[in-house]
Amino acid sequence: MRTPTRARKRLLAPFALIASAALLLTACGSGDPAGNVGGAAAGSDAVPTTDVVSGVRENAAAVRLLPPGTEDVTVAVSVGGTPPGTTYLTDGKTLTGQDVDFAHAVARALGVRLTTRQASFEAILPALDSGKYDVGAANFGVTEERRGAIDFVTYINDGQGFAAREDSGLSEVTDLAQLCGLKVATGAGTTFEATLEENRHRCADAGKDAYEVQTYSEPGALWSSLQQGRSDVVMSTINGLRYAVAHQRGLKFLNEFHRLDVGFALKKGSRLAPALQAAVNGLIADGTYDRILRKWGTTQSAIARSEISPPELKD
Repeated sequence: MRTPTRARKRLLAPFALIASAALLLTACGSGDPAGNVGGAAAGSDAVPTTDVVSGVRENAAAVRLLPPGTEDVTVAVSVGGTPPGTTYLTDGKTLTGQDVDFAHAVARALGVRLTTRQASFEAILPALDSGKYDVGAANFGVTEERRGAIDFVTYINDGQGFAAREDSGLSEVTDLAQLCGLKVATGAGTTFEATLEENRHRCADAGKDAYEVQTYSEPGALWSSLQQGRSDVVMSTINGLRYAVAHQRGLKFLNEFHRLDVGFALKKGSRLAPALQAAVNGLIADGTYDRILRKWGTTQSAIARSEISPPELKD
């Protein structure tokens, strides 16, 4: 096997940190690159721990919208490895992240007991229909395809973006035909995978070699693929990529590609939806919403008002 040059070793080092950290978290989930996150300086690997939830008061108007007898709600989250997605605190047991904070804040506003379950990202939506979980909270983007089977209660606006190594010749991706001939790493069962698969024809249409879609269930494996040169570019959440770029050397954020509303996912027709919507809007009104976004460095993802299953955003 070829031995990396000294310069190559220096380039790989920060990616090894990303991969090893993510693998550690997944074995036991996105941010403002210019600002501090929860009191931790940009560039720090510290997970923000500011308490932005315990002061939330019960929202009587939202409580009245709950289905009669609702006392417990089970929410499924996907541990994604790095903030602001769901991850662990240093104790290796306590879940934290933007989705977790929103779920706990809404539960407090509704006066219900919250049970949190971990599941793989691609397994959560199918399990809602069976009643295994009441709510999914894993940065689920609202798309037309998903709206046919799932209801959403929106709470942020995130979307799709790209990142690569600093030595990549890519500066931004405005057309997926720019990826022709490259290997693109992304998460399994995500809107990113769906977007890439639906647009494969762009390369053939342009008379170019197709890009290769590489899907991973664990972010550690995804970043390792980029680190070791098996992938050329990563497609993931805008917030997640910004966070990675802000906290690790050797990465560059290419650009936002497509914005999407993000929401709590529920079984189609769930009677919980109006209560969750009212709870989120209450958090926006009382300032809790802003405090959560500031904690995770995602103020660029703020929405003015929560909606139930709005149409997919179009460019």
